[in-house]
Amino acid sequence: MKKMSVNDAAVYFSISKEAIHNRIRRGSLQSVIEEGIKMVLVDENQARPQTKKRTQPKCSIVPDDKYYKLLEQQNEKLQSRVDTLENETRMLRDQKEQMLIQEREKIERIYKEKDEQLKNILSTIASQFMLNTPQDDIDEDTFEAEIESEPVEISEVISLKKYLKKYDFSVKKIKKIKDKFKKRAKKDERIIVLGNKYYLDTAKYDYSDIIG
Repeated sequence: MKKMSVNDAAVYFSISKEAIHNRIRRGSLQSVIEEGIKMVLVDENQARPQTKKRTQPKCSIVPDDKYYKLLEQQNEKLQSRVDTLENETRMLRDQKEQMLIQEREKIERIYKEKDEQLKNILSTIASQFMLNTPQDDIDEDTFEAEIESEPVEISEVISLKKYLKKYDFSVKKIKKIKDKFKKRAKKDERIIVLGNKYYLDTAKYDYSDIIG
């Protein structure tokens, strides 16, 4: 028996030091401790284990016309598929653009119609207001409208502000009256509204329930 260090034993058996320790634990190798160092007992008469050299398998690829032909067919199929997808994508993009154009034209047409309707409404309101408001709001408080060949209808339209100046109301009373007009403006047909101003037609209507 020959004593060897773990490192020498690993070289001797052509294995790792961890493998030497594993063999010692399994009992396939004997060891002793000398001066705190583990020594491996090796029988030199025992033949050394032969390490097998790893041989890489040789792969020989022989060119085959069928193989290349198969690859070409697959490439053609893939290219055809790519062309089809590109055409579908282009068609969808064109459809999307067309839909956007149609929607934009539709929206523009709707807004144009709404603008025409709004103009007509404003024109009608302006015409009605001109028939029920004084021609000169600065110098005159009332006006009379006459229509030929029809009975004369007298209309006395005056702004609320000027109407209240005729009476000696307190500031508190005036504010209270203005609040009433503001609340009833949309529901009471007697009140004429133009912008932020209120007008009264004293010849046609009685406003004592609001002003009194």
